[in-house]
Amino acid sequence: MNGENGASSPQSEPKPPKISNPTKNDEKQRLLESEHHAVESMVDMGNVNSDDDMLCNRNIEHPTSNFDTMVHLLKGNIGTGILAMPDAFRNAGWVIGLFGTMTMGIICTHCMHMLVECSRELSRRTQTPSLNFSEVVEAAFKTGPEFLQKYAKLAKLIINVFLFLTQLGFCCVYFVFVAANLQEVVKHYYVDVPVYWYLIILLVPLVLLNWVKSLKYLTPTSLFASIIMSSGLIITFFYMLQGLPAVTTMSAFASWGQLPLYFGTAVYAFEGIGVVLPLENNMKNPQDFGGWNGVLNRGMIVVAILYTAVGFFGYLKYGDRAVLGSVTLLLPADEVLAQSVRLMMATAIFLSYSLQFYVPFNIIWPTIENHITDEKTKNYAEYITRTALVFLTFIIAIAIPNLGAVISLVGAFSSSALAMIFPPLVEIITFWPDKFGRSDWLLWKDIAIVAIGFLGFLTGSYVSILNIIYPETTK
Repeated sequence: MNGENGASSPQSEPKPPKISNPTKNDEKQRLLESEHHAVESMVDMGNVNSDDDMLCNRNIEHPTSNFDTMVHLLKGNIGTGILAMPDAFRNAGWVIGLFGTMTMGIICTHCMHMLVECSRELSRRTQTPSLNFSEVVEAAFKTGPEFLQKYAKLAKLIINVFLFLTQLGFCCVYFVFVAANLQEVVKHYYVDVPVYWYLIILLVPLVLLNWVKSLKYLTPTSLFASIIMSSGLIITFFYMLQGLPAVTTMSAFASWGQLPLYFGTAVYAFEGIGVVLPLENNMKNPQDFGGWNGVLNRGMIVVAILYTAVGFFGYLKYGDRAVLGSVTLLLPADEVLAQSVRLMMATAIFLSYSLQFYVPFNIIWPTIENHITDEKTKNYAEYITRTALVFLTFIIAIAIPNLGAVISLVGAFSSSALAMIFPPLVEIITFWPDKFGRSDWLLWKDIAIVAIGFLGFLTGSYVSILNIIYPETTK
């Protein structure tokens, strides 16, 4: 496609880009760096290829199998959020927690399907083999209703802002998580030191770790982090399932005032929408990604079951004590195995910080880089930018050391927008005005999802901020 002159020609199709085998690192990198796919204008709709043609025309250097994609999907969705699910159930009650988490999983998975289907439709229109999240939004505006086309660049910018805030929020959560778990271990064996001292101690190692410019050098640490986090999760289940009380000891419903906190934590947990398109774009058989029995549904069923199980049994085991934002902080302090879980999880999250950091850095760095011509100055500027961003997460973490409150705020404010508000809006714009099915059911369904997401966005953000300022009011 000729991005400057408009319509593409059927005789001169674009050469598909080479796409590397996706690790979680590559998923985050591809999400924000593939600028060569940017859509500059509408195309002649009479000359576009079918969806199947576009999928087959992807020239992938190392395509992933269905199993590989499933593994990456699980890795992209399971993080610190799963350890906060008992706190989410405490804020909802076990009945609302059970049905609410499964419903949230269904809605978030459906929104992932929306994003994939819109990506395929827009790839067909623009004759582009694959698109990332922000490019899908830009293409939807450019090829959508005429009055929206001039806002395409702005829409892409808004998506990148929310991606920046979400990933930076993850970094803050990681910072607090590591500090809180280290504090529990040291407090039991040595001395009780305020958590902010651990944040200060962690600052320099995290700055040095994030001076590593290439993600390929972090692959061994990422693999090690995945192994010890999986081990820690298994041991956590071992403790949660011992000596469970009767279900009647739990509240079936907490209170209306706490439900927004539940929403924020639950949406934060379903954090994988950012990796959906990179995974589908890199599959050997991308047609197997969607569908009722596709890779996406099977993977998200596992994720939803894990979240529900950790939330339900964690709340059943610990009750109203599940208020700390991580179930690892509730494990018995006098057992070496339990303390080892805290150290394992702290180490895994510490080593994973760079992967989350890579996204916000690669959003902001190109703008800074474009204003610098001297290579030596550019090199110094990159280190300064990396240090400044890490220091920003440190400032936020030390200002809000309440792990549960930070998770709920990040989930309600930014994760809800990316997971539940933008995908249905993109679907509406993509298929406007006459492709909404009988009685416009597709339009009304999307409006309902946007309304739920927006309600959670407003109430969840408001209550989470109140919880940070006045922590006792929402207990």
